[in-house]
Amino acid sequence: MNTKVTTGLALVAITAAGLGGYLAGQQRMSLPFIDWIPEISLQAAETPTASAGPVIYYRHPDGLPSYSATPKATDDGRPFTPVQAGDDVSFEEKPDVVAEVATGESRPPSGARRLLYYRHPMGLPDTSPTPKKDSMGMDYLPVYEGNADESGVVVAAGKMQRTGVRSEVASSRIIVRTIRVPGAVEFDERLVTVVASRSDAFVDRVADVTTGDRVNRGEPLLWLYSAEVSSAGAQYLTALKGGGDGAEGARQRLLNLGVAPAVIATIKRDGEIPMSTVWPAPRDGVVVERNVVEGMAAQSGDVLFRLVDLSSVWIIADVPEYDLDVVRVGASVDVSIRSLPGKTFSGRIALIYPGVAAETRTTKVRIEIANPDLSLLPGMYADVGIVAGSPTPVLSVSDSAVIDTGTRRTVILDLGDGRFGPREVKTGLQGDGFTEILTGIATGDRVVVSANFLIDAESNLKAALDGMAAVQGANP
Repeated sequence: MNTKVTTGLALVAITAAGLGGYLAGQQRMSLPFIDWIPEISLQAAETPTASAGPVIYYRHPDGLPSYSATPKATDDGRPFTPVQAGDDVSFEEKPDVVAEVATGESRPPSGARRLLYYRHPMGLPDTSPTPKKDSMGMDYLPVYEGNADESGVVVAAGKMQRTGVRSEVASSRIIVRTIRVPGAVEFDERLVTVVASRSDAFVDRVADVTTGDRVNRGEPLLWLYSAEVSSAGAQYLTALKGGGDGAEGARQRLLNLGVAPAVIATIKRDGEIPMSTVWPAPRDGVVVERNVVEGMAAQSGDVLFRLVDLSSVWIIADVPEYDLDVVRVGASVDVSIRSLPGKTFSGRIALIYPGVAAETRTTKVRIEIANPDLSLLPGMYADVGIVAGSPTPVLSVSDSAVIDTGTRRTVILDLGDGRFGPREVKTGLQGDGFTEILTGIATGDRVVVSANFLIDAESNLKAALDGMAAVQGANP
């Protein structure tokens, strides 16, 4: 039968049935004339078309969001509609398409395009220069010259506006961020002084100095009687009285025994040796240890006093292992002390200790802080902010542009005209809302910074359907 005639009869039958149904509903009467309408197959009315490729999945005959990879029937027995590889793929109605699969041939016309590489059938960031199968036995898909972005998607302009898709240019900038770590105030080891006797002696008297007292350089700490010091003093006086021969050697012996130059000058001036020798404080500082009492015997080398100059202190901070790559010697540091609210101290990192604590996976860094008013005391807890960053501008994008799956990081490139494509990247330093990009994109590329996860989902969907089509085509 002629196609036009068949189509016309189908339209007549449908119109008659609709009119009869309407009249029957309005007048509640039967329409016997419907019985003589010839049966016309709607399938016969359709014009046969060429095959659109292998069946890649089956969808609900009523257009409901229900799909199957194998033939299936509805609850009332109707078969699901097969969808071939060449059909338009969309999970929504045409007017509401969020993203359309970017078109492109899966195989080149004879000799028209050069094969570039093979990509993973499920859209993973893995390519191969030769044919290959994935872990599930699916063939990698060929990518040809001029169609390298076939894993991308196309987003309608209206949907771009409604979903808030927004992009920006990747550019170079200096990235700075502050690493917050705990720390504690400690002595500057270079400003610690020990007062000790260099010969066996007895303590005649101790100054009124106790642990925690501040002392000034030259202030008396104790008086010692030492037979060796007295002998050296007598030798020094004899040399002076004898015309000075050997006096310098005798004076040097007194210095070697720890006698202060001021005491030696007194011996020379008065011409007599004191019964006990005064030992003054060698520097300004705080007494942190006192191990002496009057009348005690002190052996050579015994620590009598320990003094610390607190005009400069160290902050020892614990930096996590994963932040060590951005911490540098000389970096600026801000320190706040919980017991000194409202005060902030500035310093720089002087040393990064060569080791990581096994228990905490942290490395200690040393920060030198000036302490002119002596308000910083050893043992105080400190909140340390280390300024870390790139010394020179680096290629970076907004943090929101990077999709981090835990095993890989991806950005969505804005290719223009509503076209988008995923690109795997390697990231570096993060700070101030930006992420350094080491590889994957170049300066000037536009990346999506808003609603990029929607585009990424569409891109993965497209890759998955392409993979299904490839499997169906290989196994018809």
